[in-house]
Amino acid sequence: IEKAVQFVPDLIITDLMMPVKNGIELSEFVKDDERTCHIPIIMLTARVEEEDMLEGLSTGADDYVTKPFKIKILESRVKNLIYNRNKLRKRYSQEIILKPKDIAIVPKDELLVERIQHILDEKLTDPAFSVEQFSKEIGMSRMQLHRKLKALTGLSATEFIRSQRLKASISLLKQKEINISEIGYSVGFNDPSYFSKCFKETYGVSPTAYLENIEKS
Repeated sequence: IEKAVQFVPDLIITDLMMPVKNGIELSEFVKDDERTCHIPIIMLTARVEEEDMLEGLSTGADDYVTKPFKIKILESRVKNLIYNRNKLRKRYSQEIILKPKDIAIVPKDELLVERIQHILDEKLTDPAFSVEQFSKEIGMSRMQLHRKLKALTGLSATEFIRSQRLKASISLLKQKEINISEIGYSVGFNDPSYFSKCFKETYGVSPTAYLENIEKS
């Protein structure tokens, strides 16, 4: 549990029967903490009764593997769970507006993304808004926020803030009423040149070229 909170791993494999806390208690803790609730859990057990399996799954375990098992089966389950998480990350990158249900598997993550969106609505346009302030507002350490966002979106906290600013600039560009420099300032970039550089790195064209393409379409 301590390592799950500290390192926020991509996946947890746990035994059902363990001292101190069993697999069900571990699963309950991990899935009830917003820092770790997104982490897929595979539970291993020699107990094959249907009631045991249902209890494990009801606590939030994502998969259940009975002993003895072939390692290839476990590897396949691991790959499938991580693949599904990566699909959600890709959906985030394709959305202009942050949509909780598009990047969250569990209700706690939906609530967290809604809190993140609320913070961004208030702070994103402030050039001084930093990762330190972001982590303080959300109630996580900088590293926990970094790992959580990396898991949900594939981006570090710094990249996530920049990504949200660039996505906001797309909406403003489509309005065709504000010049490029003003758009950069209005979404939290304090340097128009840096805004244009980040925009081109992300979307493959400059804001000016993007605007021209909009006008042609």
